[in-house]
Amino acid sequence: MWTLAGQGCWRRCALAAWATRAVRRGLPAPRPAPTRGAAAESKPPDRSYSSADRKEKIDMSRFPVENTRNFSIIAHVDHGKSTLADRLLELTGAIDKTKNNKQVLDKLQVERERGITVKAQTASLFYDYEGKQYLLNLIDTPGHVDFSYEVSRSLSACQGVLLVVDANEGIQAQTVANFFLAFEAQLSVIPVINKIDLKNADPERVEKQIEKVFDIPSDECIKISAKLGTNVESVLQAVIKRIPPPKVHRKNPLRALVFDSTFDQYRGVIANVALFDGVVSKGDKIVSVHTQKTYEVNEVGVLNPNEQPTHKLYAGQVGYLIAGMKDVTEAQIGDTLYLHKQPVEPLPGFKSAKPMVFAGMYPIDQSEYNNLKSAIEKLTLNDSSVTVHRDSSLALGAGWRLGFLGLLHMEVFNQRLEQEYNASVTLTTPTVPYKAVLSSAKLIKEYREKEITIINPAQFPDKSKVTEYLEPIVLGTIITPDEYTGKIMMLCQARRAVQKNMMYIDQNRIMLKYLFPLNEIVVDFYDSLKSLSSGYASFDYEDAGYQTAELVKMDILLNGNIVEELVTVVHKDKAYSAGKAICERLKDSLPRQLFEIAIQAALGSKIIARETQNCCDLRTST
Repeated sequence: MWTLAGQGCWRRCALAAWATRAVRRGLPAPRPAPTRGAAAESKPPDRSYSSADRKEKIDMSRFPVENTRNFSIIAHVDHGKSTLADRLLELTGAIDKTKNNKQVLDKLQVERERGITVKAQTASLFYDYEGKQYLLNLIDTPGHVDFSYEVSRSLSACQGVLLVVDANEGIQAQTVANFFLAFEAQLSVIPVINKIDLKNADPERVEKQIEKVFDIPSDECIKISAKLGTNVESVLQAVIKRIPPPKVHRKNPLRALVFDSTFDQYRGVIANVALFDGVVSKGDKIVSVHTQKTYEVNEVGVLNPNEQPTHKLYAGQVGYLIAGMKDVTEAQIGDTLYLHKQPVEPLPGFKSAKPMVFAGMYPIDQSEYNNLKSAIEKLTLNDSSVTVHRDSSLALGAGWRLGFLGLLHMEVFNQRLEQEYNASVTLTTPTVPYKAVLSSAKLIKEYREKEITIINPAQFPDKSKVTEYLEPIVLGTIITPDEYTGKIMMLCQARRAVQKNMMYIDQNRIMLKYLFPLNEIVVDFYDSLKSLSSGYASFDYEDAGYQTAELVKMDILLNGNIVEELVTVVHKDKAYSAGKAICERLKDSLPRQLFEIAIQAALGSKIIARETQNCCDLRTST
């Protein structure tokens, strides 16, 4: 029979044995329970608290509108946006100063691995200047052209931007594109020349470039080293002096813009909001203009850079809001939220993103279809620029046709699916959206429109059914040292590009503008450009509509059978070379069989290229 003493002895033995095993594994051993006599003197057990538990709720009413600034950091890839954001967070006390502060706002695993920002992140900073405390709402944005939609959405919540330029590389293509996004939104622009600590830095040359290209006086440029923290404090002071406070009215009914959102499996949708009018607090009943559903606010707060609950959020401030939205379709980016029974004029929202690249996505195992569907829905909530259409394939089964803003965007989306949702997928070859003008009234009645868009090459209509085909074109900007100009012009001509402009931005650098067919640059143009220019050229593009083109549908046949997943649309002049290249790659990729495989490329009934994979010889294979 167990006695109390026996139980205590057994427990101490068990703890000792567990502790021995824990030490061997490198785990912390548990503390033994105190005896009754020592219970009163013992300290309470250690508990780890989140920042939200440790800190008291912030009273946001302490920050009047005139002491609030909302701004973004924009730049070309790898010009130091995230490093500058780290220093600003340190200066304002949001994070401790340590050597481990690298890309603090880049929270995704894919961002850490690739060393680039793919998702805009918000942080609220508290800064004392000239006896006043200011609220500075910072949004760190991506720099790659494929994520320009993130930039344009972030700018809607701001009144100014920090335009960061590398003191060594100078103005690049995405610098120009991001400047004009801010200029069109009528935001105040503060040019910041970063990396002045580099050996080859030439900030005076970059000042002249900024003055010539953007018409910003050179004396307005702030020279800093974000890595070393040199002169970074002057950036915060310039934000206060040069960026105006938001024009809002706190006494009006609530009007909040949802500019980003994420999904938490326990708390539901977490919406990032910018308040243009009114006040919102926990317990308020709010209504979504998009769904007309009513929700009760469970929590409001700011990101500092982690979630920090507050009592209320006021007009002019940027923060997060949790209101029990359990379905991912309920939180539409660009939606307007208002108080129940106090309807307001909806905010303009965002222009929907225009996909530039389409690819089929299918689960490797069809039994995983529903899991993959749920993962795609949750990820598209966080990345609203992806378009989703249901699709099916004889070989790959049920799936989706997804639209992306570029090839890197597609790769990052696929990587996030694998890392965040453990989903394995099969992706088809990326294609661009073509258009066809139908020729007969019967076809127009069938399709219900004269001009149809084709996102799947297998559905490309026959020439007899259309009067003309249209292909998407983009206006590309290339900035390069002048010594590579000849090679780059030859590359552009080989890609059917038409030159529109050429301009020297300083003594050694040229800015070229070309009209490109989108299908000529979407796959490997950027790699070819970097290779020709030894990595010095930069490239950016924007949509420029459609143009008439001689397009043909090229089928790929294996032993006479068309493989729908390999069908592609090419320009008539490039059909032979494209067909030959695909056949050669398939010959190298397909596993050998006990019979010959005829690999053919065909335009209609005409075979234009062929490769034969010889059968496997059992005598040599054994």
